[in-house]
Amino acid sequence: MKRILGFIVLCFFIINLSSDLLAQERRIPPSLRANVTQRLGLETDITFDFSRPGVKGRKIYGDLVPYGFAPGNKYSDDKPFPWRAGANKNSTIEFNTDLIIEGNRLAAGKYGIHMIPSKTTWIVIFSKNNELWGSYEYNKDEDALRITVTPVKAPHCEWLTFGFEELAGTSAVAYLHWEKLKIPFKIELAGTDQ
Repeated sequence: MKRILGFIVLCFFIINLSSDLLAQERRIPPSLRANVTQRLGLETDITFDFSRPGVKGRKIYGDLVPYGFAPGNKYSDDKPFPWRAGANKNSTIEFNTDLIIEGNRLAAGKYGIHMIPSKTTWIVIFSKNNELWGSYEYNKDEDALRITVTPVKAPHCEWLTFGFEELAGTSAVAYLHWEKLKIPFKIELAGTDQ
């Protein structure tokens, strides 16, 4: 009888444990992890790696994502900082050949992406430091490139995303799209042998 009772308790424990594990797998994290890759030419792969926060009914631009630098806080040693262009770890872009981004050459590599929004233009920063948690420790001295672009209105996008459009074989327009804005920037292959 003790064996049967022990067996029943063991079965009950396994069923509850399985149920708990399944429930954990179904939970939705606050920001979904994603990456997207686009090939240009014959061998140039461009990859964005990012976390996708949701709008979730919030006011995004000018509020959750402030215009200009965010005010300093305990994580930034009270220094103002740009937006991480996503959630959690700062977003990154990586490519295996040199590119021309909005008319500026940028060497092959992996770069952290940070942005300084405003109502009319945005500064997109490509930082040599691609390992930051957010932008709290952003350092302007680590900038590889800064470009200024104009945001465009777009249909609502609940989960932040990076992507590519206007594909033309050796060029494309890369963008960040979230809420009702797209932040586009043109990328082209730097060499003619692609």
